[in-house]
Amino acid sequence: MSYRIPVPPPSLEELARRQQNVLTAGQLRARGVPARIISEHCRRGGPWQRLLPRVYLLQSGDPSPEQRMWAALLYAAQNGGEEGRRAGAVITGTAALALYGFAAVPRLPAVTGVDVLVPRQRRLKDAGEVRIRRTERELVARSVHGLACAPVARAVADALGEWTSGGRDAGGGAGPAPVREVLCEAVRRPELRCPVHELAAELAESGLTADPRVRAVLDGLLAAERDRVLERVGELVDEWLLPVPLTGPELRMRGGTFVAVPDLYWPSAGVAVEVDPELRCVSDGEAAWVRGGRHRMEYLGVRVVRVRGTRLAEDADAVGAELREALRCGGTDVVELLVTEH
Repeated sequence: MSYRIPVPPPSLEELARRQQNVLTAGQLRARGVPARIISEHCRRGGPWQRLLPRVYLLQSGDPSPEQRMWAALLYAAQNGGEEGRRAGAVITGTAALALYGFAAVPRLPAVTGVDVLVPRQRRLKDAGEVRIRRTERELVARSVHGLACAPVARAVADALGEWTSGGRDAGGGAGPAPVREVLCEAVRRPELRCPVHELAAELAESGLTADPRVRAVLDGLLAAERDRVLERVGELVDEWLLPVPLTGPELRMRGGTFVAVPDLYWPSAGVAVEVDPELRCVSDGEAAWVRGGRHRMEYLGVRVVRVRGTRLAEDADAVGAELREALRCGGTDVVELLVTEH
């Protein structure tokens, strides 16, 4: 039988080092610092200062931008654990984008206001520059410089939600919001790990796809990603020596009834390829249109191969083998269709 030796909590000095000298009253008391000493140290001219309710900076002078972020997070997550990777709160919005290093938003010192996401049931009020944002969804955190931040897609959606509704710029003042720049940077910087379909889902969840500015940029990003995936599928067709398919043909029944517009189609085999429906289904109407086309093709005997960009990137050979097998088997009792190339 094995036993786990409990790890002692970090000392006051170690915790202060981890959290850049920003600690809560609870953390100080847990390390033997009574409330009286905290009050004495925070008097005018003292070595400490109070930044937010129950949050203290163990030094004099102005806090650094990173210390302001620590104070905001610790204020909102004082029921959490010892460190900044806390289950009770995550930094989001413009402050999170600044921490991620977005070039389209001001650097951290210029950011005014820190949005922090907390569970809906938490009873907290805005304090100082901290704005509490409640959510019914489960909090997911990414550690950025030791601080718990919302994933990139959520942080972008929260920032855009404020900019587009209040007409504010990325720094908190009045001015144009860098909607296009932020959306493009989120998708195109590989280290941010923010696939466009994930960003699209988050923006739809936040109701931002109804905004014409957001929708226009998102449509362009989705189209570019679809083109990239389709190009890679075309390369697979060549690599696996498969017959050349039709690209985006319109399929109709002999009476003229519309069926679908598959991404790729082999008429002789009755096989179609559908690439990542998430990359063009921002609205419920578009999603229903794509699903309807797929169901009609399958009902009429067409074999539909669904190709996702993530799977294509992870295992292209498996996708190639699936296409070859689909063409070998072909469709099942395919109804004769009229094919119009565009």
